[in-house]
Amino acid sequence: MELTFSHTLVETVCSRICAIPFIDSSLLQVNGLSQPIHTLYGGAHLFKVGALQKLSDLAKDHFLFWASDPSHLSEILEQQHDLDTPWDLVHRNVVARLERLAIEDFRIDFEDGYGARGEIEEDRDAERTAVAVAHEMSLGALPPSFGIRVKSFQPQTIRRSIRTLDIFLSKLLKTTNGVVPNGFVVTLPKVGHKEQVGALADLLDEIESRLSLPRRVIRLELMVEGPESIVSDLGPNPLKALVGAAKGRCRGVHFGTYDYSASLDISAEYQTMDHPVCVHALLAMKTSLYGSRVWLADGATNILPLPVHKESAGALLSEQQRQQNAQHIKRAWQQSFSAIQNSLKLGFYQGWDLHPHQIAVRLVAHYAFFLRYLTDATDRLRNFLEKAAQATASGGVFDDAATGQGLLNFFIRALELNVIDSHQLLSAGITQEELKTRSFMAIVDSRRCEK
Repeated sequence: MELTFSHTLVETVCSRICAIPFIDSSLLQVNGLSQPIHTLYGGAHLFKVGALQKLSDLAKDHFLFWASDPSHLSEILEQQHDLDTPWDLVHRNVVARLERLAIEDFRIDFEDGYGARGEIEEDRDAERTAVAVAHEMSLGALPPSFGIRVKSFQPQTIRRSIRTLDIFLSKLLKTTNGVVPNGFVVTLPKVGHKEQVGALADLLDEIESRLSLPRRVIRLELMVEGPESIVSDLGPNPLKALVGAAKGRCRGVHFGTYDYSASLDISAEYQTMDHPVCVHALLAMKTSLYGSRVWLADGATNILPLPVHKESAGALLSEQQRQQNAQHIKRAWQQSFSAIQNSLKLGFYQGWDLHPHQIAVRLVAHYAFFLRYLTDATDRLRNFLEKAAQATASGGVFDDAATGQGLLNFFIRALELNVIDSHQLLSAGITQEELKTRSFMAIVDSRRCEK
C-alpha cells in the first residue's frame, strides 16, 4: 500500500510528541514508604511518654468490647444481609492488625486539637513533647510515620507556628544527637498560597544545614482546608504549584472536611465527608495532583464513638442510658464505615482519625472493601493476564486494558495497605516484582517479550 506521509515527516512528528514529558502515574511511588491507612491526631497538651501505647490499647479494647466476634461486627454495622463480605475474615484481620500495629501514623497537634493557649504554655509543651518523642524513639515505640502539626502560616499565627517548630525540632534533635525519627513529617494546615509552603521549606533547609542533617530528611504535609487551595484568585487550580513550592519535601496532601465545608457556607448539620462540595474538592485534588508522588488523604467523621452518658462514683447508668450509649456508638460506627467506604470508592486510601476508637472502624472498612471483591478480582486479573491483554469477558463483565489497569490498581493498593499478602497476589497470577511496575501494559509487554 502506498503511504501519503513521508518517512521523514513521520519521524519528525513522532520526535516532537516523544519529547513531551508525559507522566505515567502508574509508575510513581512514594519515597519507599507504605502509605498508612490513617493519621491519628492528638493534642500536644496530652502527649507524653507511653501515650501511643495507651491509645493503641484503647483502640483494641473498644473494638473487642463492641464487636467481640464476626456476628457482632456485622450486626453493629447493620450488614447482616451482606453475604458477599467474609466478616469472619475481616474480624480476624482487624484484631490481628490492632494487636500488631494499631497506630500507623500520628500527629502531635499544636493547632485545632491543641486549642488557644498562652505563649509560655506552648513553649513548654513544644519542649516537653520533643523530649517524650525522643524517649519513645529510643524504645522503638514510634509508629512508621510520625510528626507534628504546627499552626498555619497565616499572618496572625505564623510567628507562633515558627517558634513552636523551632523549639520542638531543636530540642528533639539535641536529645537524639541529631537523629530524625523515621517517617517524620511536619503538617502545615490551612495552606492557601505557595509562599507559605516555600517559607516552611526554607526554614527546614536552614535547620538541616545548621545541624548537618541529610537534605530533605524532614518531610512536609499540606492541608487543603479552604477553596483558595482548589481555585486561585486567577482561576486555575494551584495545588500542583503548592506541592512544587515544597521543593521535593511534600509527602502528602490532606483534606480538612469541616474547615473546607464551613468556608463555603455549609451549615453544621450537613458538614459531612460525602457532601457535594467536599467530593468536588477531593476530585479536584485527585485530578490536579495526577502523576505526583504525594499521598492523598480524606478527612474524618466528627461523630465520635464515645458514650453519651458516663458512669461516676456511686452512680450507675440506668438501662435507658446504656441503650442510648449503645445507639450512639452504633450510629458513629455506621457513619464512619459508610464515609470511609465512600472515600475508598473515590480512590482515597488514607484518612484522619480524631480518636483511637475510630481506628478499628477504619480498618474494618478497608478489609471489607477489598476482601468483598478479592475472589472476583483475582479471577478477572488472572484471566486478563492469561489472554495477554486481549479483550475478554469474565463473569459477565466485559473487560479491556483500562479495566485491567483498574484491577491491577486494586491489588497494588490492597498489598500496599497490607490488606492482602503475597500468597493472595500469586493466586491472581502476578508476582510482586511485576506489581512493582504498577502498569498492566508493562506486565503484558514483559511477558510477551519472554515468549
